[in-house]
Amino acid sequence: MAFNTRKGGKPPRSSSQGRDSKPSRFGASSRGDKPSRPARFEKPDRRPAPVKTNYDKPVREEKVEDDNYYLVGRNAVLEAINHGKPVDKIFLRKDGVEGSLKMIAAKARERKIVVQEVDRAKLEMLADGANHQGVIALCPPQEYAEIEDILQLAADRGEPPFIIVLDGVTDPHNLGAIIRTADASGAHGVIIPKRRAAGITPIVSKASAGAVAHVLVSRVSNLVAAITDLKKQGVWIAAADFGAKPMYTNDLSGALAIVIGSEGEGVSRLVKDNCDFGVSIPMHGKLDSLNASVAAGVLMYEVVRQRSGRNRNNNES
Repeated sequence: MAFNTRKGGKPPRSSSQGRDSKPSRFGASSRGDKPSRPARFEKPDRRPAPVKTNYDKPVREEKVEDDNYYLVGRNAVLEAINHGKPVDKIFLRKDGVEGSLKMIAAKARERKIVVQEVDRAKLEMLADGANHQGVIALCPPQEYAEIEDILQLAADRGEPPFIIVLDGVTDPHNLGAIIRTADASGAHGVIIPKRRAAGITPIVSKASAGAVAHVLVSRVSNLVAAITDLKKQGVWIAAADFGAKPMYTNDLSGALAIVIGSEGEGVSRLVKDNCDFGVSIPMHGKLDSLNASVAAGVLMYEVVRQRSGRNRNNNES
């Protein structure tokens, strides 16, 4: 069949070669079936598979308020029971309740205190590293005293105030030992800061041998402000300071608060600037410092020595 063409023109397109049939450079028509895109590459799941364990971690069964604390060890628990301190529950070692443990259980039941026998793993968890000796007492929240309570106790005893102030003592063993010595030396109370310092914990209770049940402990937010308040009440403030005069050259027989600093750093500069004077412990060996609790004990008993001498002189006169 002949095509009717115009001069210089192109032959007309047949029906089978319409606009839609223009070949695509990808090998398919531009308006026909489009080639399927390659499937996206899916990244493998790189999340680690859960680790399977064949053991169960111990879970604390007791629902305990945050402020509750534990008395750990036979002496601490027995002291609390004997002196009527509040105790919510006593945990005893399940195997072998004998000797002092048997006595603790009997006295606790006399006071209507719940006694629960538990296994060793339970005691280890509650003790948090302390030596529980087979018994732990759950006590209500520690009631910190006010500074006014400490001063009132001194007035009730008819004695000049004798207070221990701790500046940055973070070791719970040191705090417990200091509280124990404070009780033995007749101090009326201990003042500790709320921040950057140890509070009353099971380890402190254990280290104090139960003395936390007998010594008034005041926890303050501002140590300098507390010292200023004590000064207004006529209390002299003495800082334990390596470079100060020896303790026996100062009169420590009156109303007094001794400030003990942390090991290594000692009393902070701001606190020291607000003290009335410094006292030091003579050192005759190669070392120039003592453990914080030991230094506190030495200074406390220097106060006891001077007060005993003053009382003896007053009695003789």
